[in-house]
Amino acid sequence: MEITPMPDIAKLSTAMAQSEVMTKFSTELLATQLDTMQEATATMTQMMELSVNPSIGTSIDISL
Repeated sequence: MEITPMPDIAKLSTAMAQSEVMTKFSTELLATQLDTMQEATATMTQMMELSVNPSIGTSIDISL
């Protein structure tokens, strides 16, 4: 294996382009996950606001 003093420009360009694509992909994935979490939080908040009677569901009446 021969070590050259100058890096191969084509390989360097390809590596930089791949790095940029991965960075953009990761950023978009994170943005999507944040949107999903915000929607889930809003839904949970709405569900908690609708539960105005906290004693419902604490006991079960069973007769045989």
